Amino acid sequence: MTRHIRHAAVFCVLLLAALLVNAARVQVVEGPGYDDNPANRRGTIARFGQPRGDILVEGARVTGSRDTGEQLRHERTYANGPLYAPVTGFASQVYGTTFLEHAEDGILSGSDPLLSPFPLWNDVTRARNQPGNVVTTLDRAAQEAAYRGLGRRKGAVAAVEPSTGRILALVSSPSYDPAVLSGNGASVTSAWSRLNRDPDQPMLNRAVRQTYPPGSTFKVVTAAAALDAGLITDLDRPTDSPDPYTLPGTRTRLTNEGEGCADASLRAAFEWSCNTVFAKLGVDVGVADMVATAQGFGFNDAELKVPFSVAPSTFDTSVDKAQLALSSIGQYNTRATPLQMAMVAAAVANGGQVRTPYLVERTTRQGGETLGTAGPRAFRQAMNPATALRMKELMTGVVQDGTGTNAAIPGATVGGKTGTAQHGVGNAGVPYAWFVSWAKADTALEPKVAVAVVVEDASADRGEISGGGDAAPIARAVMRAVLGL
Repeated sequence: MTRHIRHAAVFCVLLLAALLVNAARVQVVEGPGYDDNPANRRGTIARFGQPRGDILVEGARVTGSRDTGEQLRHERTYANGPLYAPVTGFASQVYGTTFLEHAEDGILSGSDPLLSPFPLWNDVTRARNQPGNVVTTLDRAAQEAAYRGLGRRKGAVAAVEPSTGRILALVSSPSYDPAVLSGNGASVTSAWSRLNRDPDQPMLNRAVRQTYPPGSTFKVVTAAAALDAGLITDLDRPTDSPDPYTLPGTRTRLTNEGEGCADASLRAAFEWSCNTVFAKLGVDVGVADMVATAQGFGFNDAELKVPFSVAPSTFDTSVDKAQLALSSIGQYNTRATPLQMAMVAAAVANGGQVRTPYLVERTTRQGGETLGTAGPRAFRQAMNPATALRMKELMTGVVQDGTGTNAAIPGATVGGKTGTAQHGVGNAGVPYAWFVSWAKADTALEPKVAVAVVVEDASADRGEISGGGDAAPIARAVMRAVLGL
């Protein structure tokens, strides 16, 4: 009898051991697979079981959470959703997250380990942290000025602080309200379908995810390359530039919109945007130096994040002389985001240094305690400081005496460059209107803001589109907002 009891006990121990091994296999070995299985809703239910952290602009919340009482309890809400959509993105129970909602999801959802008071504590207790908040670098007045300035026109505005790289405004138009994508009902599916079918692409962030031919605004880069290379030593000395200019190795003649560009000085050519002068300058500088200067400003950088990714702006590194001539006036394969062109203007304003742009000033706990800050930002030297001084002089001349007079601000020094970029097959598309600029209040020591504006107004006649006419007033409004003028 004792032997049978012993055998039964051993058998029970083996069964218990097998049960423990199987439980360990399910929880440890196969646990991640079950956690990630779409059929497992526990993580999703827990994720929306508490309010999401907020995104702040100048201390004010531009996001919130609404308690629905449903299984996925809290839905995201947005204050002035269309105004801040290119910054916040959306947080949807169906379609996930974008932009800051995605890049800072760990802080906003409470899953970031930095939010845990004790390391590994949540792994043991399965508890969730209180979510944190994200404080942006945005200037509310500048953001609103950019949004009002674009109105119903398609386009984008990017503004940065030259000395730090802080992004002060990031606007894309047309925009949309991210709140329509927050929940999980039929209305959300309908809104998603409608937004994606819209030919105006309201969910496209034109400020950082769309590249355009920069047109004549790229002449800032070409002029800097020519000055750095020593090809131009006197801004007022006539250049050896025929009008029209025959592209090297071709019979194609490049012309100008206005008169007086033949052998124009760099100052006059910059103020009146002479294509022939800058196309020839680009060829004289050469591919290697043009590429080096463009990359110094940030072109061809596929790693830029602010913290969400930015579409790389491009300057072709393998071109013949004719293609180089067109590339040097912002055509051919040259493409740029508005943020990139704001960085170009900022480099001129900041003595030739390009500061890496950033959008998050710091992250905090709910009580305001700082978790992380932007910290020191890397920079590149796009041009010599002496070149930057002469570029400031040239850009100031554009606003005082050239094509950019609409950007002038009483009580401030403003430098700018207009651009009208051709595009489409055979340049048949309506040109894009560009303006890049920087501004310094007369009472300040250094420029406070650099701006890039692009307007793609498909409803206007070709002759009505110009960087000075369409884009410069928007840039001026943004600069005035930042300067408090």
